[in-house]
Amino acid sequence: MAERIHRLDEKDREILTLLSEDPEIPQEQIAEIINLSQPSVAMRIKKLRETGIFQKIYGVNPLKMGLHVAKVEVSTTNSAKILEIFQNCPYFFNGFTVSGKSNVLLLLIGEDIATLEAIVECHLGPLEEVKNIEFNIIISASKELILPYQMKINIIDRPFCGLDIDCASCKNYLEKKCLGCPMMGEYKGKMW
Repeated sequence: MAERIHRLDEKDREILTLLSEDPEIPQEQIAEIINLSQPSVAMRIKKLRETGIFQKIYGVNPLKMGLHVAKVEVSTTNSAKILEIFQNCPYFFNGFTVSGKSNVLLLLIGEDIATLEAIVECHLGPLEEVKNIEFNIIISASKELILPYQMKINIIDRPFCGLDIDCASCKNYLEKKCLGCPMMGEYKGKMW
């Protein structure tokens, strides 16, 4: 069954604009600005939340923390598998199925570029479904870059990706070109 698409009216757009400019703006102030009652504003916000259009997410600005964000474009024969492999990776922020030559876009974050390169080289590059990879580091953002982020990591027995790679036998880790996987308990960085 297809999801129902909620159509925004002018008042919804005004509410969303005000909330995006100031997430802490009181509903009373929104009501005054857009000429509605506070209960009407509250009902509209509730409906926007219930439909998933409006979400309040807390996160970090990685660029202000001195972290690096990598944009990794992948040409693959199995986009779902690539996204599934990275879903639980602590370095993974988000992934997208996209149109064009590259059909998957991954956003990764880390303390150093070498670790991000090693993740791509060791966890993504060897997969037979991967035909091409383009790796770029985001230098700056024209708007605030706020990403939801989990700072607490649970230690696991097998790598998140399901690949038979562990840090202790990884060339990049041994040569100090990668900080390691925090989930495997072999992390040498300071972020987690």
